[in-house]
Amino acid sequence: MMDLHIEEETYMKYYIGIDLGGTNIVAGVVNESYEILAKASVKTNLPRPEEEIAADMAKVSQEAAEKAGLTMADIEWIGVGTPGVANSATGVIEYSNNLGFNNTPMVKYLETALGKPTFIENDANAAAYGEYVAGAAKGAKNAVCITLGTGVGAGIVIDGKIYSGSNFGGAEVGHTVISVDGPQCTCGRKGCFEVYSSATGLVRMTKEALAANPESAMKDEERISARTAFNYMRAGDATAKQVVDDYIKYLAAGITNTINIFQPDILCIGGGVCNEGDPLLVPMKEIVKKEVYTRNSAKNTEIVIAKLGNDAGIIGAAFLGNAHD
Repeated sequence: MMDLHIEEETYMKYYIGIDLGGTNIVAGVVNESYEILAKASVKTNLPRPEEEIAADMAKVSQEAAEKAGLTMADIEWIGVGTPGVANSATGVIEYSNNLGFNNTPMVKYLETALGKPTFIENDANAAAYGEYVAGAAKGAKNAVCITLGTGVGAGIVIDGKIYSGSNFGGAEVGHTVISVDGPQCTCGRKGCFEVYSSATGLVRMTKEALAANPESAMKDEERISARTAFNYMRAGDATAKQVVDDYIKYLAAGITNTINIFQPDILCIGGGVCNEGDPLLVPMKEIVKKEVYTRNSAKNTEIVIAKLGNDAGIIGAAFLGNAHD
């Protein structure tokens, strides 16, 4: 009797990740190899009703699928990274001041529009998960990813799962305090990590230093940015060098605090300031190495630069179906 062996058909799985931002809504189709096959985007156009935003999210998801040569029938699920407090258990964005959301049932909106299982998560958590599955933290058991942008965002992944706390508001390391009597933070506290180590904080410190030292060459800069102090430091300006030294000192303090709490295998940092490379990283790592509680340990946290850039949020969102128990 002839032995007929029929191989089981294998097929690629596809997911859609949505990065919901205050300026743009971007959807991407991602395959199981973490490759983005196609993207579609639309302006968020705030303020406007949540139903309209959800409708546009569904629209760009369909457009991205079409660009990838797929239909929604080919998509396993949808994932959304959003600013604010996103309750991954109920599918409700409980609060987002940037978007004007209060108890917005986003999963319900999208599942109704697209007919696919949908998951939501805070955008920093989604970006961290993207780095964990496909970027700088790939291969780690536990990881923390910190983004130095307008604020200081963070995401924590423990044993492959996103940690967001009992109220889905966890991982706010940007609102741990570096100096109890420091500058006012938008969160209501003073001296937060975010006040010192965000791009906004670097700009503030640069402007304050220039006001105190008007002879600095930075006075010729038409617009102070987060790059200004680093640029003028390289040109030999003493005031700029002091700003950079202070910025690195505060950044190292916040990173050391985070490592002392979580002791991750990898801590990755992202954001435009990380493009400064060694002038930022080398002295910052030296401070952390001296100050971290486990400085005498045989194994310490590896500090690396995030790899995925703006794609981290899309890739992380696309795999949110795997990110929670």
